[in-house]
Amino acid sequence: SDDGKLSFDEFKAYFADGVLSGEELHELFHMIDTQNTDNLDTEELCEYFSQHLGEYENVLSVLEDLNITILKAMDKTKKDYQEASNLEQFVTRFLLKETLNQLQSLQSSLECAMETTEEQTRQERQGPTKPEVLSIQWPGKRSARRLQKNSLLPNSPHFNTGWTEEDSQWMTQINRLQKLIDRLEKKDLKLEPFEEEVLDENAKSHIMIVQRQMSVIEEEIEEFRLSLKQYVESASSQGGCLHVSIQKLPSDSRFIIYEFWENSSAWNSHLQMNYSKTFQRNNVDFLETPELITTMLVP
Repeated sequence: SDDGKLSFDEFKAYFADGVLSGEELHELFHMIDTQNTDNLDTEELCEYFSQHLGEYENVLSVLEDLNITILKAMDKTKKDYQEASNLEQFVTRFLLKETLNQLQSLQSSLECAMETTEEQTRQERQGPTKPEVLSIQWPGKRSARRLQKNSLLPNSPHFNTGWTEEDSQWMTQINRLQKLIDRLEKKDLKLEPFEEEVLDENAKSHIMIVQRQMSVIEEEIEEFRLSLKQYVESASSQGGCLHVSIQKLPSDSRFIIYEFWENSSAWNSHLQMNYSKTFQRNNVDFLETPELITTMLVP
């Protein structure tokens, strides 16, 4: 609620991981609440986690230095890129892409470690304790997926219309998808025998699915929304664009864009359009860190 403290409901919404039960979260909350105010302030949170950092104290310290270093590099890139020669611009683009690839590789390793530890914990517990449902999803987590009610829809004039409980048609489809995902995540899933699909010469090529994660500077959110709205409207009008949707994570100023394109060629052509380049240039000013892009080809 922007009061500088966390109530239990706010604490539960952010820290619930689909493994700890509601009772265990409540016990943890009161363990951290050393002042017995039924609210957690920054000092109490720091005091608790600082006692358990271990090796991650060095990790977080390095990440802080890395964040500062990248921001400095982005700032210099913004100032020098337009005046640079074609060769210098090429080198800059290569270095940006290589940095992004390295960060994505590191993120993938961390996500794998997170999922492995969560799965091990579930196997160890094997009890009747009902896990607490997540209302806010961290990137990379696949357990206890639930709808984010602060999701933004591109057709909203102010990007502030989200899904609600009353929208029964949407909820029905979402619940069906939730059940399917839960089934796919079970260890004892038995897949159908392998069948080779033979495509006709005239068959459609693979659909390109793109996920773009952007951490926006707090002071630039409104300007970013305007830029994002123009980008989505332009992208959606392209012939090869099948769908664009946007989510805003309520826990921070992070936006996630999902784009569906007819094929990789349509996506690549879209990247060369002026509206796309303008959006990327604007993001140099709006984003805290370079955006993370993940692509997938689906038959």
